[in-house]
Amino acid sequence: MTPPKLPATIKSPAYVLDVAALKRNLETVARIKKESGAKVLLATKAWAMPEAFPLMRGTLDGTTASGEYEARLGREEFGKEVHVFAPAYGPGEVERLAKLADHIYFNSPDELARGLAAVETAGRHAGVRINPGYSNATVGGALYDPCAPCSRFGIVREFLDGLPWDRIHTFHAHALCESLHDGSVGLIAHIAKSFAPYLRRVKAVNFGGGHFINKPGYDVGKLIAAIRTFKSSFDLEVYLEPGGGIVVDTGYLVATVIGLTHNEKDIAILDTSASTHMPDVIETPYRPHIFGAGEAGEHAHTYVLGGKTCMTGDVIGEYSFKAPLKIGDRLVFSDM
Repeated sequence: MTPPKLPATIKSPAYVLDVAALKRNLETVARIKKESGAKVLLATKAWAMPEAFPLMRGTLDGTTASGEYEARLGREEFGKEVHVFAPAYGPGEVERLAKLADHIYFNSPDELARGLAAVETAGRHAGVRINPGYSNATVGGALYDPCAPCSRFGIVREFLDGLPWDRIHTFHAHALCESLHDGSVGLIAHIAKSFAPYLRRVKAVNFGGGHFINKPGYDVGKLIAAIRTFKSSFDLEVYLEPGGGIVVDTGYLVATVIGLTHNEKDIAILDTSASTHMPDVIETPYRPHIFGAGEAGEHAHTYVLGGKTCMTGDVIGEYSFKAPLKIGDRLVFSDM
């Protein structure tokens, strides 16, 4: 990957958007929409940069939120369709969301029973998130698998027959995380085969996020074919809500070395924190790429990179460099 040419005036820590890369990714979205007839939403729980919304508004159909404040962001800053899902809603939250969101998804029969009237009174669309029992999360294992055993996400099959399907607009199924086309195609085929009786009673289906449509190796043509096959069997509006799949490899995180120390190994302290700026490093875990750096021992000078917080585990990883690091050196992380 070619290092970006970033202005020296950028002060760190800073997230920097590559506008040209984002536009290229949006071309993928435009192709999916044109050739499949699906609608595509931006999952703001995965990525939210209002300054970029004007670039995205002409291609995307709206946003999807995980709560009230993201719904406000979508309504006030993006201005198109707003969808929202949370595993549970607090007192009065559904009523407030009904003023902001077009589609509100419920996670259990109890939530649906308590919130459905408020959604209908506001003239909005109610949806249910079901647990399809289909696992294809390619990163993080059970940590990022919505269909892991005992997952809190989605209504399981045994409770579906008791739902008021004549009052439900959208069938929602999210089961993927950074999945290539095999996951997307597999999920669509699984939903069509396993849940046909319910699909014939709703107006729309949302296949959720995790479709990594701009990642190398993702065959967009196979996704398009799967959606077209699905739509030929079910007369339904189809939604996808990728987050990272829309913005992958479009941004950088600029950090600066602010301290150097040694404790068995050389350690560099950055003005950037794993826990604050890239929490997946700790949660998944994963090792982000730094332009010009290699694996530990690959180059002559190896450092443990850590953040400036008080948490002991705030460590980004071990990296090697061709020259010794010094105070003031700037490091640029990719895909941020």
